[in-house]
Amino acid sequence: MNDLDEKAERFLPLTEATYLVLISLVEPRHGYGIMQNVAAVSGGRTKLGPGTLYGALTNLLKQRLIERAGEQEMEGERRKTYALTALGRAVVAGESQRLETLVRIGRRAAARLAEAAKER
Repeated sequence: MNDLDEKAERFLPLTEATYLVLISLVEPRHGYGIMQNVAAVSGGRTKLGPGTLYGALTNLLKQRLIERAGEQEMEGERRKTYALTALGRAVVAGESQRLETLVRIGRRAAARLAEAAKER
């Protein structure tokens, strides 16, 4: 395990909202774009309000998991664009592996439960 992975592990586990914000930044986005992407990738199950999103962005900036990647002029407004840092990418990778492991364990348990139910 390299130093970056060790640093990333300190942030795990992530909340669902934080994870969805981070994976939304696999390509740079502005706040409204992040909100739209979170809703899209979650099938509409998770919708972030502006207060929640901007609170999360502030924390992620402080933790150095994201950085400002510029500003865009859209519809007469300036929109800040955010991107993952190297540490942020390592956190996304680590959390994805952690979640995959949990899913694998859960599927095995569910299969055993289904098998046990058949035997009754």
